[in-house]
Amino acid sequence: MFAIRAPRLFDGDGFSQDRTVLVQDGRIAGLDDGAAPPGTPLHVLPEGTLLAPGFLDVQVNGGGGVLLNDDPTPGAMAAIVAAHRRHGTTGCLPTLITDRPAVLDALLAAAQEAVRVPGVLGLHCEGPFLNPVRKGAHREDYIRVPTDADLRALAALADAGRSQVTLAPERMPPGFLRALAAAGVRVSIGHSEATAEEVALAVADGATGVTHLFNAQSQMTGRAPGIVGAAMASDGLFVGIIPDGLHVHPVNLKAAFRAIGPERLMIVTDAMSSLGAAGDRFMLMGREVTLSAGRLTTADGTLAGAHLGMNEAVRNAVAMMGASLAQALVMASRTPARFLGLDGERGRIAPGFAADLVALTPDLDVVGTWIGGAWEAA
Repeated sequence: MFAIRAPRLFDGDGFSQDRTVLVQDGRIAGLDDGAAPPGTPLHVLPEGTLLAPGFLDVQVNGGGGVLLNDDPTPGAMAAIVAAHRRHGTTGCLPTLITDRPAVLDALLAAAQEAVRVPGVLGLHCEGPFLNPVRKGAHREDYIRVPTDADLRALAALADAGRSQVTLAPERMPPGFLRALAAAGVRVSIGHSEATAEEVALAVADGATGVTHLFNAQSQMTGRAPGIVGAAMASDGLFVGIIPDGLHVHPVNLKAAFRAIGPERLMIVTDAMSSLGAAGDRFMLMGREVTLSAGRLTTADGTLAGAHLGMNEAVRNAVAMMGASLAQALVMASRTPARFLGLDGERGRIAPGFAADLVALTPDLDVVGTWIGGAWEAA
């Protein structure tokens, strides 16, 4: 057992001052206003530091110079986790974007081993079952309609942590989405031209999420709500959003926050290999992506993921969305934990929960993190 002395603490619901958190065997053993039990090793955080639940990011394409599509292995995922940990992320879904069948097969073959990597909660397959009309930076020649064999392969993800598949429901064969959701895989709607009616049918079949709201999906107009309108009007869909001010205009960030609220809106980074890496360019399946003024684009100007860490995203949620700090922290931890079905063990600082924690300065710079009770300075 050891103890953490926090000048300020956010437990997932509210703030308190001068708390002691007891950690044993990788989990929270208790919280106290007083001193740690005699003889207990004590980690004292600097004055002004905020201790909060570690950030959970359900859409992470790469980091630290590593892109998952280039190397869909547990070793590559460990490198990606390390890059994002410096930004406060203690749990993520490494994300494979649309690629050749052999690359998807390699990822699925590594799934069981991958979730043994500390910080990997599951995997996210963003494609290849998308709508080419809303392909974004995904290669159109790799987009396809799934087969029964794909269903069997993807269903195995249910045994590998809390995994997610992003797809275009209007392109799915009858019964595919329902069978995938019934197998235990979280289905999210994205890169899609679905109407609000098609979104409703997908939700009835088991879809529970929307991937990067506003980006690569049908928009909301006066007589056609599209995915954006359906997400805002929903009572139950969890909605990912990229708060970098580039993928979504700050006015739309604020509108989404006010319509959806922190209990359903999830901060995601959609980060690429550039985060935590030197250089201003990398290759994405044969196409060069350039980083300029925080924006990642292909040669034709298409946005290709984001250059964003979760602590920056939390900071932007306050500055751009008009969220309180508590609401921003909820969108970065407790809400994605609920989406993943992990709300009984992550997203709060409470007895029995995983000791996955982030220590932040008043400016939301990362001091360090714990994953399973193991400390690492930023």
